[in-house]
Amino acid sequence: MSLKRSGQQKSHRREALVGATMASPALILLILFMLIPVILAFALSFTNARLISPQPPRFVGLDNFIRAFTSDPVFLKSLVNTFIFAAVIVPVQAGFGLFLAIMVNQKLRGITWFRVIFFIPVVTSIVVVSILWKFLYRQEGLINSMLDTLTFGYWNGPNWLNDPSTALPAIIFMSIWQAVGFHMLIWLSGLQTIPEELYEAAKMDGATTWQQFVNVTWPGLKTTRVFVLIQITIAALGLFVQPDVMTQGGPVNATSTLVYHAVRKGYRELETGYGATISLIFFILVLIIALIQHYLTREKD
Repeated sequence: MSLKRSGQQKSHRREALVGATMASPALILLILFMLIPVILAFALSFTNARLISPQPPRFVGLDNFIRAFTSDPVFLKSLVNTFIFAAVIVPVQAGFGLFLAIMVNQKLRGITWFRVIFFIPVVTSIVVVSILWKFLYRQEGLINSMLDTLTFGYWNGPNWLNDPSTALPAIIFMSIWQAVGFHMLIWLSGLQTIPEELYEAAKMDGATTWQQFVNVTWPGLKTTRVFVLIQITIAALGLFVQPDVMTQGGPVNATSTLVYHAVRKGYRELETGYGATISLIFFILVLIIALIQHYLTREKD
């Protein structure tokens, strides 16, 4: 028995070594590009470090955090813009994605082509999409030309990205259009896991289409909607590419976000320490929101 136990222990150790060897490349990359940057950002956020400076970094305590909330109006504007963007994107994109998923889940001829059409913007680079929509939103662009035609010249349309009142809504609309196909497919995968027998039983009980959705579809999508909610929220809070490509945070910081402001301060204005502070604040906010979402969507006994 002792020889058998010894052989089993050696076998387990060998399997553990093989597993550790196979996992080591991913673990090394995780440490290099995730753990170490987080630790450095945390350390730099308490200093006045600059990207290019003859002076060594100096510990300044909480000065950067105080500056962010008391003497940096762009930070506060970026914070508000980020929450406005997320507050609109999360329900609209999730709801519209679910609506499209229900539509394309029908057993109709040619429905596969509709799924492909809705998914094309997702596989297209967000930079390319942003550049395309930047041209569409111009004063003489296609959108204003269509509005001029549809209203018979009564409404010419604004210069969407150069007007502080329309710049952020324009980016929100484009972002919904670009990403809704991805969430449509996630919702669609969830819909296809719901047994057809449940719908048949509901129809036999005389349930209407809305009652089938409320009592069969919606409960059956619990796991899917938790994933969609968390994924959309994190992506919305991390908005960066669209403002960077389309407006550079303008006009008058109307489209600046926390991530964009952190990059602008940390790399373009070379204030590495202050940029790290904004990144740390962003990380804490995302963590808090994720914990709240986890609490609200947890399994209840």
